[in-house]
Amino acid sequence: MSSPHPPEPERAAEVRRRFAEEARSERPDLAALCLLIGAAADGALDEAGTDAAQIELDRLAGQLPFRPGGALSWATALAELLGGRCGFRGSPGDYQRLESSLLHAVLRRRRGLPILLSVVWMEVARRAGAPVYGVALPGHFVVGFGPAEQQVLADPFDGGRVLSGSDTELLVQGATGAPLDPSMLVPAPPLDVVVRILNNVRAWAAARPERSDVGLWAVELALLLPSHPARLRYERAQLLVQRGDFLGGAAELDAYADVVAAVDPPSAEKVRGLARAARAMLN
Repeated sequence: MSSPHPPEPERAAEVRRRFAEEARSERPDLAALCLLIGAAADGALDEAGTDAAQIELDRLAGQLPFRPGGALSWATALAELLGGRCGFRGSPGDYQRLESSLLHAVLRRRRGLPILLSVVWMEVARRAGAPVYGVALPGHFVVGFGPAEQQVLADPFDGGRVLSGSDTELLVQGATGAPLDPSMLVPAPPLDVVVRILNNVRAWAAARPERSDVGLWAVELALLLPSHPARLRYERAQLLVQRGDFLGGAAELDAYADVVAAVDPPSAEKVRGLARAARAMLN
């Protein structure tokens, strides 16, 4: 089955406008932002499809027990519902699919990357009143319940399995080779979750040069976030040139060179040389 393709330009522009508006709001809505990422990826996702995804999250939340107890009880209830009865979980093959990074597709397939499955857990639990948040462990996103001194971690990729301290240490060591640091266990703000999702999409596209369209919309959404590395402009320029928009890519390279010039003039001059080379491709 082929991966989804972005919408027509007019729809894509509207999605970007709404994404920027939501990302810069006082309290960014994680589900809304993830569904807008889905709309940027999948031209078949219309307003009715977005509404259906929100309704599905509400429906799942309605199946949870009413205030089951403390952090462990919440984690167990989510695992029984989402991982058990509904079958949400992940597998190594999910890393090869773009749909694994799109919330509406994860809700439909009940498969996805750790971070998107964690978004499902968080959004369902939040709607039910649980003390839930995301925890951005290196290389593997999980969910946390309760305050720091009573924190319970669960792994949605493994059906919501509750993690012991040694389980968490092994996850971190496996990803980084370094020991677990307490700073890794703090709640991840919604925009940090969105950045990580877009990074995953960009990595997926980078491994598939024929899908530079995916890399382009992902970097363009990342540029709309309130804070982002300047290097993203260079990445966007490269993608534009790769896709044959030599003038657009050259303009973006020049803009990036202007930013870099203040701290690294030689690098800025190299980038300007790339801009001249891009324009020369028109001749």
